[in-house]
Amino acid sequence: VKPGKGQAFNRVKLKHLLTARTIERTFKSGDKVDLADVLETEMRMLYRDADGIVFMDDKTFEQITIPLDRIGDSDPWMMEDILYEVLIYNGEPVSVEPPTFMELKITQTDPGERGDTASGKVLKPAETESGAKVQIPIFIEEGEVVKIDTRT
Repeated sequence: VKPGKGQAFNRVKLKHLLTARTIERTFKSGDKVDLADVLETEMRMLYRDADGIVFMDDKTFEQITIPLDRIGDSDPWMMEDILYEVLIYNGEPVSVEPPTFMELKITQTDPGERGDTASGKVLKPAETESGAKVQIPIFIEEGEVVKIDTRT
């Protein structure tokens, strides 16, 4: 931000990688910030157990268990045998990102009623095989596979 008077500054939100707490800080335009030593790697989900979700690195075959509280909002997108982006900080898994697009089968949805489009209703709620709850077009039926953007 360049104020009318004085030196320019940047207002930044910082997120603690382990606790997920966010704080707001203000830096002058010339300030330097040390980068966190993070490793982003692709890992395959193997299975769920009582402790969390077990992932495996396809290159090294190393397995790690990530607690469910670190999975966060990505939990409805977790399915076995799919590659996920895992962020590792100081040897600890911090977060898991699902693929941007996933093709999932619709396991539960209400049938589209005749005349729904006349009232402007073109979407209906549905549940996927992974447990994610999404909105789909009214002409999609149970058992069909849809491509879903996991970011929305």
